[in-house]
Amino acid sequence: MRSLLVAVGLFIALAAQAAPFAWPQGQQAAVSLGYDDGLDSQLDHVVPALNQRGLKASFYVPINGPTLPGRQNEWRAAAAAGHELGNHSLFHACSAKLPNREWVLPHRDLEHILPIQVQEQVIAANTWLQAVDGQTRRTYTLPCLDDLASGQDYVAALHSQFVAIRAKPGALVPDPMTLDPFAVPVYSVEGWSAAQLIALVDQAAAQHALVAIVFHGVGAEHLSVTREAHDALLDHLAKHRERFWTDSFVHVMDYVRQKQAAR
Repeated sequence: MRSLLVAVGLFIALAAQAAPFAWPQGQQAAVSLGYDDGLDSQLDHVVPALNQRGLKASFYVPINGPTLPGRQNEWRAAAAAGHELGNHSLFHACSAKLPNREWVLPHRDLEHILPIQVQEQVIAANTWLQAVDGQTRRTYTLPCLDDLASGQDYVAALHSQFVAIRAKPGALVPDPMTLDPFAVPVYSVEGWSAAQLIALVDQAAAQHALVAIVFHGVGAEHLSVTREAHDALLDHLAKHRERFWTDSFVHVMDYVRQKQAAR
């Protein structure tokens, strides 16, 4: 009898591992749309485009970004519409030693900033964002996905401040039960076509995966995609809501962490 119970337990465990991750309402994939750097094109075009289609996203707004403080009320309205205002630090400090980083100012070079300095700036950004949207739970995207300051990890000490952190180059997450919430991979899609963007989310649906995407400029500014490509993706997601759960990153990761905790 004991061997039978062990065999049954092993069968149940293997079956659970083989089953695809269960997204809300039976959807096949979770799609997290993120927009970095608090750009004008995001307020001018992206927020209205999302609202028109009933989709939610996350906007990672550095406090010294180009749209603050002059458009602060518009960010507050975006949050009221259900979008997340995510943390992207105070000053968007990055490492200047990597290729194509000539734009990094010397006093914002992570090679010469202590971890505690970066941590204080990130926590201060949370305080500012709470003053805008009233929220205490949010996520963080590492500027440039750089996780070292003066050669030391600065991110681990910030885990308690966030639901999740976007921190690695892009990859699908077909098994969110094993995902580290503080090292979530994210696709940077500058220059991608509509066909490429749609193929990515379709691939995620085929694998019942989580896919996190980051945009910067949309039809303008830096690291941009065209409005046509961006809006074609939104149309695809909105048309196939039975397949795609498109929500803010904080909501998606709250759901994933609840599933992880339950198991």
